[in-house]
Amino acid sequence: MSETPVTYASAGVDTEAGDKAVELMKDAVRRTHTSGVVAGVGGFAGLVDVSALAAYRRPLLATSTDGVGTKVAIAQAMDVHDTIGQDLVGMVVDDIVVVGARPLLMTDYIATGKVVPERVADIVRGVAEACATLGTPLLGGETAEHPGLLEPDEYDVAGAATGVVEADEVLGAERVAAGDVLIAMASSGLHSNGYSLVRRVLQRAQWGLERHVDDLGRTVGEELLEPTRLYTNACLSLVRSPAVDVHAFTHVTGGGLAANLARVLPSGLVADVDRGSWSVPPVFELIRSLGEVPWGDLESTLNLGVGMVAVVPAAHAEAALSAITGHGVAAWELGEVTDDDGTHPSGSDVVRGTKGVHGGAVRLRGRYRS
Repeated sequence: MSETPVTYASAGVDTEAGDKAVELMKDAVRRTHTSGVVAGVGGFAGLVDVSALAAYRRPLLATSTDGVGTKVAIAQAMDVHDTIGQDLVGMVVDDIVVVGARPLLMTDYIATGKVVPERVADIVRGVAEACATLGTPLLGGETAEHPGLLEPDEYDVAGAATGVVEADEVLGAERVAAGDVLIAMASSGLHSNGYSLVRRVLQRAQWGLERHVDDLGRTVGEELLEPTRLYTNACLSLVRSPAVDVHAFTHVTGGGLAANLARVLPSGLVADVDRGSWSVPPVFELIRSLGEVPWGDLESTLNLGVGMVAVVPAAHAEAALSAITGHGVAAWELGEVTDDDGTHPSGSDVVRGTKGVHGGAVRLRGRYRS
């Protein structure tokens, strides 16, 4: 029998490394704290003053949690970890904005095979910088070391956010009506969905992340790590605008444009989307051609250049476009909402009943421009 004692360190957990990681990220996290944050960094729980909610007539809390999927594999392969945090914030915070909620706080969680303080701090700094951009406190987090479950250089990230919205101002399908217009907001690229497909395409083609692609103007790896665009400020500005009556938003994440748009449409209506209303960014065409991926698979997996959609009355479309572009986000009219009479033109594709929501339908027609 061995006389060597078993310690936590010999089991693969380095608590001192965890403490160092916290020290390295502290300043970035503190910069997200607003005047409403009561406790500092390092407590068992984060505290935020919500006494301002007393002014609400009937405040509803909105919450969401998510991760960034296998995009972390690209960050790990490139040893670049300071962008993945923005992806996490985008995936989480922009989901609660869809119902019209103002984000109050965010928390994050990192699981890794081995805590490398500098790497963990880079991840959290990315989260913190994105939160600061949105005025959302990063109120707490956890870094867990999982030796034996994850390889030393592997990690995964997750986050959760909470926001607030007046009960009678919740956005969604109940507000959408025939005649409404769809306003698309451009994505910054792949965002954080479909990376299992993308990685498989690159693997089959034997393309490395360091490969430069002229159409992209950079390497494959740099393109794939482009952070998810944050829509929170543009969307909340639109909600607050007296010139625009926003009926709904949809965040185009897993499942693609049609599957997510169908979730915010009432039964009996169909969103008529013109594929030719925008040019598909080069990265999507690259994935399609390199992997011979059918367009149907692309549509149901990737955002194809549309990251968020606002549904507004037709009379408010111009004001909505102006407000969105004023935040530096390209926007255009994507289509319109009409009554669904059950007939659809030849060559169109209809999507309905997605993600457990049995509401309206989305009709995709025409051909994409590349």
